[in-house]
Amino acid sequence: MSKRFLRWVEKWIEENIPPGANPDIETYEAKAKRLSERMFSDAAAEGFTDSEIQEERERIAPLVLDATSDATDFDIRAYDLKSQLAQENEDGD
Repeated sequence: MSKRFLRWVEKWIEENIPPGANPDIETYEAKAKRLSERMFSDAAAEGFTDSEIQEERERIAPLVLDATSDATDFDIRAYDLKSQLAQENEDGD
């Protein structure tokens, strides 16, 4: 894999796919496919060659799917409940 292309892909994913739940109706796979196509289009506009993009297409797809299906939501209610229980039990867990 081209290190220059990989760095660009990581930056693109970071800037264009925010972490969190999927608020869309589409599945994670459909969203990943749509965003992958947009990313490859942007890569061509950035000057990456078609052969370079095609060579990396299969390796990049799992990275995009991981980014789209990352559910890192923070549940404040669960945090408050766990804090209250820890204080009641005085065990800190």
